[in-house]
Amino acid sequence: MLMITLYGLQMTQKLTDFLNSQHSMKHATQTGTVIHLLLKNIIIDNDKEVGDTNIINQIKEYTELKRYFTSSAKTEVSIAGIINGIFISRRIDRILIDDTNKTIDCIDYKTDINKTAFIDKYAQQLNEYAQLLRSAYPGYKINGYILWIQDWQLQQIVSL
Repeated sequence: MLMITLYGLQMTQKLTDFLNSQHSMKHATQTGTVIHLLLKNIIIDNDKEVGDTNIINQIKEYTELKRYFTSSAKTEVSIAGIINGIFISRRIDRILIDDTNKTIDCIDYKTDINKTAFIDKYAQQLNEYAQLLRSAYPGYKINGYILWIQDWQLQQIVSL
């Protein structure tokens, strides 16, 4: 009887852990969706500020970020092409194209608290962005960054 009870407790704990992880993933997805929507509308141009005031104030604390939130930056940019014989379609969260200096910076927002948990997956994603952009903009230097929303740090992942 004791063995069955211990087995039952282990199964209950596994089920509880599974349900908690599902709830956590759902919460992370919902948080990411809301953050993406809010960031999509942010514009900081000299005296013109559009969007959520709290987020604008957070961005303004990091001077290196402000240039990515001007009206010349584009959001939710769809891009598609063939990589290694496979059709790939992606959406870049934010992109800044500088035709004068022939550079493109693309940014993907991430809300993870643990920056290392999915870094390989994120690096592959940004590398795909860079490869697709390279096809569309030959001769441009392509930089791919993650903007970690939890601490507003910009991490360069790709440079082609």
